[in-house]
Amino acid sequence: MQRAVSEYEGKELLSLLPERLPVWYADYHRELPWRGTGNSYDVWLSEIMLQQTRVAAVIEYFLRFKEALPGIPELAACDEERLMKLWEGLGYYSRVRNLQKAARKVMEIYDGCLPETAAELRKLPGIGPYTAGAIASIAFGEAVPAVDGNVLRICARITENRKDIALPETKKGLETALLEVFREACPPVHPGILNQAMMELGATVCVPNGPPQCDVCPVADRCRSHAAGTEEALPVKSAARPRKIEQRTILLVMDGENVLIRKRPDRGLLAGLWELPARDGFLSEKQALEAAGVLLEEVSGKTGAPLFEPVFIKKLSPARHIFTHIEWEMEGWLIRVVPVISEDRISDASGSGILFADPSELRTVYALPSAFSAFLP
Repeated sequence: MQRAVSEYEGKELLSLLPERLPVWYADYHRELPWRGTGNSYDVWLSEIMLQQTRVAAVIEYFLRFKEALPGIPELAACDEERLMKLWEGLGYYSRVRNLQKAARKVMEIYDGCLPETAAELRKLPGIGPYTAGAIASIAFGEAVPAVDGNVLRICARITENRKDIALPETKKGLETALLEVFREACPPVHPGILNQAMMELGATVCVPNGPPQCDVCPVADRCRSHAAGTEEALPVKSAARPRKIEQRTILLVMDGENVLIRKRPDRGLLAGLWELPARDGFLSEKQALEAAGVLLEEVSGKTGAPLFEPVFIKKLSPARHIFTHIEWEMEGWLIRVVPVISEDRISDASGSGILFADPSELRTVYALPSAFSAFLP
């Protein structure tokens, strides 16, 4: 009977990884605040934050998040506004929502402790094969791989495997091959160290989007793509679907220093977050004033705030924001308003979903996605 590991081309070279990478990792790994703590919450939180996000950007967020919510009980109990504010700017907000859903499930089912196996971890919201493998191996020593883009890339180059890494079957084949490698090598090799070493090699040496640093790679002498000069041609990855382009007009409506914000719907892009109100397409000055008038009637009617009257309008510099599958091309209008009846302002909208927020509230209470940062005063 043929072993499953044979499905991955060049599999025999994968045994180099546990032989060489842990020693290299001990000398050259980066010091990061979630490494070496022995805390499964740290591993989990960092892995979720690191999805689609650079390490340098995550460090500050991780430290702030941990200070505010040091463990699973605090995460599970956190209110939504505070949770979104802690995550503000990291993007992909479904990550933090799933993080809290999983924390609540851990409190209810697992007595507040993360399960220790990859199979059990995958039952939690937001935890897929990679994250489950990372937590189970690093925090609990289970001999399972964690296959992300870095690992797919270094394995494709070492073995000169030309299968498309965007295909699920390619990733599954590598996971199967590496699982056998892990089971043979661990112990004495610690699976968490091996996984982190592979991630580190891909992030710092066998890098994407440019020439890898083969002169400092611990497996360069056995790397087939290095020998063939094909490093930059690998891995093979089919082109992603073109992003959908959407044109939007952002309305920066201000009463003095206070900014009009609105809560987005509970479903769809940026679900449940606060935004600068926007309209589809590019609006003329007249259209922007008309749209602002509708918004001002809404905020006055919902919150009991006074009626407002526009007194100034100015075109803002255009901006662009790229999501995973959508790209916003944005124009903006600054519209300054004054109260018609009273200068009193009611900032607490009591759940109305639209309000004027003062600068301190924008800094500390309401989470605005980075898509709108170019238009904030």
